[in-house]
Amino acid sequence: MAQLFFKHGAMNSGKTIEILKVAHNYEEQNKPVVLMTSGLDTRDEVGTVSSRIGLKREAIPIFHDTDIYAKIESMSFKPYCILVDESQFLEKHHVIAFAKIVDELDIPVMAFGLKNDFKNELFEGSKYLLLYADKIEELKTICWFCHKKATMNLRMNDNEPVYTGEQIQIGGNESYFPVCRKHYVNPPKLRNNE
Repeated sequence: MAQLFFKHGAMNSGKTIEILKVAHNYEEQNKPVVLMTSGLDTRDEVGTVSSRIGLKREAIPIFHDTDIYAKIESMSFKPYCILVDESQFLEKHHVIAFAKIVDELDIPVMAFGLKNDFKNELFEGSKYLLLYADKIEELKTICWFCHKKATMNLRMNDNEPVYTGEQIQIGGNESYFPVCRKHYVNPPKLRNNE
């Protein structure tokens, strides 16, 4: 029986590389998958799942008006799994559509994303995935500044922490750091080469 999975973790916890690994494992057994990602992610090209270690792959971009259920239902094949990157950027209706795909089309959906933003608030997609998911798993990484588990994402600008502003600012290691609670509240100054 298909399930909706939400796999979340702080920045640099390997979410995207996990998606690419899962896709490879299915496809190596001739089991087609569908990769999807938020249309808001413009770090590479829109519709690209891209890891920090250089692996990337095309995906179906999800925008506000994307009818996810209709798109999957109308495919010429039934995917063995749907893999969703940057799921924190989903909207409530997207999450409900993925739940409907699981329940009515019997296709597993694995959504990967951040749970909380740089203000330590839930993203809309994450909030509804936490509510609707059958299984929730945390992917772990360590704090940028110490050996503790990172549970938060710290936005930095000109070597200073940022706690206010727009929730969505696309960026990577130049803007965000995975941190523990202690270093979220009181981060050390970054050295010039970091």
